[in-house]
Amino acid sequence: MSVAQPLLATIEPDDPTLAGTIDGARPKSARPPPEPIVLTPTNRSTSSSGGQMATTEGDAEAGIAGIFRQSAHPLALFFLYFFKVAAISVYILCGWFTDNYVLSTVAVVVLLAVDFWNSRNVAGRTLVGLRFWNQVDEDGESYWVFESRDPSRPANPIDSKMFWIALYVFPVLWIALLIVAILKLGFAFIPIVILALVFNITNVIGFTYADRDAKQRWANSLGAGAWGLGGLGGIGGQIITGAVKRGVGRVFG
Repeated sequence: MSVAQPLLATIEPDDPTLAGTIDGARPKSARPPPEPIVLTPTNRSTSSSGGQMATTEGDAEAGIAGIFRQSAHPLALFFLYFFKVAAISVYILCGWFTDNYVLSTVAVVVLLAVDFWNSRNVAGRTLVGLRFWNQVDEDGESYWVFESRDPSRPANPIDSKMFWIALYVFPVLWIALLIVAILKLGFAFIPIVILALVFNITNVIGFTYADRDAKQRWANSLGAGAWGLGGLGGIGGQIITGAVKRGVGRVFG
């Protein structure tokens, strides 16, 4: 019967540094530690288009196409900018295509009038739920009339943002064109620019006051609702009404 090898001599230690300490066993050669694998993110390209995929939601919705996709009324938003850009473009480029001053003036004035009407009656009502006009009563006194949508139905944030950007940016562009016309002594074009400023600034003032009036009426409705709070009584209702009006007044000016 053969003599079995001692059990301890056949067990390899887990730690190579401890090898050879058990019954003269040979030390096991230490293996080099494996190199760490670092995973780096890469942009995968689609098989159909070959372009890079959007990594964030903001990248997917960026650009003009993303703005129109998020808009609740893309057609109204398109024509809001179309007429404004067309009026400025025709004013700047008309001298390159024709020397007829009357034709150029008529084209710019028509575009300005259409833009003024569209901004006040279509874009403002559709995009931000605001409308204004000037009315004359029986005594011959004129006053502003403002309309606004129900505060419980807020406007689309993209529509609202793009509307107010257009409302305030384009008057600044016309002011810059007025300065250029004065510096170049182009006095024949100054009346056109002044007319454009009248139309644009009228819309700025009208919609700004319409927005402020809508917020003030909303504050008044909140204050009036405070009267219906049970258990507070008349004095409590007056205190809450005044607090709501003052708070909203500080926020919205």
